[in-house]
Amino acid sequence: MNPVISVSNLQKSFGKVNVLQGVTFDVPKGSIFALLGSNGAGKTTAVRILSTLSLPNGGTASLCGYDVVKNPQEVRSCISLTGQFAAVDEVLTGRENLELIGQLKRMPNPKTSAQEWLATFDLEEAADRQAKTYSGGMRRRLDIAMSLMGKPEVLFLDEPTTGLDPQNRLAMWELVKGLANSGTTIFLTTQYLEEAEQLADNIAILHQGIIIAQGTPSELKEKMPQGGANLNFGNEKEAQRAMNLLREHGFAVDGLSPNLPSLEDVFLTMIGEKKDGISTEMEQNND
Repeated sequence: MNPVISVSNLQKSFGKVNVLQGVTFDVPKGSIFALLGSNGAGKTTAVRILSTLSLPNGGTASLCGYDVVKNPQEVRSCISLTGQFAAVDEVLTGRENLELIGQLKRMPNPKTSAQEWLATFDLEEAADRQAKTYSGGMRRRLDIAMSLMGKPEVLFLDEPTTGLDPQNRLAMWELVKGLANSGTTIFLTTQYLEEAEQLADNIAILHQGIIIAQGTPSELKEKMPQGGANLNFGNEKEAQRAMNLLREHGFAVDGLSPNLPSLEDVFLTMIGEKKDGISTEMEQNND
């Protein structure tokens, strides 16, 4: 299957500063891809190029089979971008925000589509309230619903859970998983390592403009030295006895799983930083 996003040797410079230095990766259709990197790594620059907001200095990138430089209009027709902060019109109601986007996209039935997304995102009861009365979680859901008007093939989510409380963050995770299960390809940037680990099918770590590692969360963890294994026993009594007698008496083990490092350990090791004193919230704003 051809990837829905294909990036090869992508390069971008601002004056003498090389922000992207030969970035390459592919994203399969219907998957969740997470781009991780420290502040200034080049993530936002990569997203801007892929969403046709900036031109590369070298390399190629295509989305939905269209080159971002040669066919920008076609690329825009198959993507949608949700930024770090909800871009809703606070004076308009939730319904009016959605219908406005539908009209701008010249959809044949914007009212019908708006109602469908209101239901999907559990916003029906608040549909006719002004968006300024919405909670942070409701605004974020409305923002993503607006991005999905027209059903884009690829959805860029830049820091989708920034500012949300834990409950709304978990709800957003389920929403993102549901979108991917329905066939939407998700390109995610996030400051939360746990978020990438929970959501992403594949992760790329961008450091100083270079992809230094990529793969599934498990594959990235396996690149690190393992720290032993977890043994799971049938009951507490057996576990206590087995601590000293397992080898001699052959106590049964219900499960054996590798004690892999966390994604935080992998990230910090890959970029050569010490774990002490470093937050997993890598970015506070943009690149």
